Amino acid sequence: MDFGTLAIAATPSFIASAVEFVEATTIVLAVGLTRGWRAPLAGSALAALTLGVIVATLGVALITVVPEHLLLGLVGTLLLTFGRRWLRKAVLRFAGIVALHDEEEIYRREVAELRAQGLKRTEWDWVGMVVAYKAVLLEGIEVAFIVIAFGAAGAAAMNAAVVGAVAAGIIVIALAAALRHPLTAVPENWMKFGVGAMLTAFGIFWFGEGIGAEWPGDAASIPVILGVILATSWVSVQLLRGLLPEGARVEARNV
Repeated sequence: MDFGTLAIAATPSFIASAVEFVEATTIVLAVGLTRGWRAPLAGSALAALTLGVIVATLGVALITVVPEHLLLGLVGTLLLTFGRRWLRKAVLRFAGIVALHDEEEIYRREVAELRAQGLKRTEWDWVGMVVAYKAVLLEGIEVAFIVIAFGAAGAAAMNAAVVGAVAAGIIVIALAAALRHPLTAVPENWMKFGVGAMLTAFGIFWFGEGIGAEWPGDAASIPVILGVILATSWVSVQLLRGLLPEGARVEARNV
């Protein structure tokens, strides 16, 4: 596995996956500390198994069946879909129009909702299991598609993307288990800004490759595209702040 493969597949996969794992871990922590650990751990394991099947099935199918140019176009479209959505939310958050993502507040809300549902200790906690399964599956689906997108360039790239995602999961879970508290110190809003720009840049590059465009310097043009996206996004933040100085605070999870 060469350095280029690691840089293009493993690194963005690691960063993007870390953000999603932080969000999923917050909910699993809320369930475990409120209602006990057996059910949420079982739900998380089942969700991880489901995600593994998705990655293995779709990833292998893309690499072995889809023609290269069509594959690059599909991958580019997929990355643009995720990247544009993440970048849009990040711009709105930093402009003050949407509330910044707050893991501490999400944790408190989840704990309150779970406590309100109650639990008979003699029974299997289906509520806790379903909540954990849904959280890990929903956040993990984005991880799965990001891994598939970055790994679609071939077997080495797929291995690198999987390694990046798994490493992110291990680190986040280990930190959460040690602290037994949401990872509020993680600069999640900044990470989402960077990941959104990164996914968008790779999406533009690979979509262009898919339709036959020739980029100056080939892959060396990706940092240039990323720089343009970051600069444009930050200018957008400043313009929106000037137009809407008071902002319009709404819940970040619903935007």
